[in-house]
Amino acid sequence: MPRSTNNPATRKRRNKVFKAAKGYRGSRGNLIRVATETVEKGWNRAFIDRRRKKREYRSLWIVRINAAVRQHGMTYSGFMSGLKAKGIELDRRQLADLAVHDPAGFAELTQLVAAA
Repeated sequence: MPRSTNNPATRKRRNKVFKAAKGYRGSRGNLIRVATETVEKGWNRAFIDRRRKKREYRSLWIVRINAAVRQHGMTYSGFMSGLKAKGIELDRRQLADLAVHDPAGFAELTQLVAAA
């Protein structure tokens, strides 16, 4: 009696890996063992970097707010504590966008906070 195999499931699993490894050079794209390692490492890095992206954006917003605030003679920490004291609930993303696209509005906001 012939040996039974699970060829369809194996082929499907391998094709999934090769589809993800499309465009990789050399054995990374056409040998299952190397392709699997490369694809899994890529998926792991993608998972990590989705979280890292959030950190990088937050630091970018802080840098932009700090640069805009220093033009008006304040520090970032003083500005943020003044916002909290005034009860102004704008997040860093909105503040950075305001600093870049509406400098006049941001200047009014810094004057308001400086009074506090």
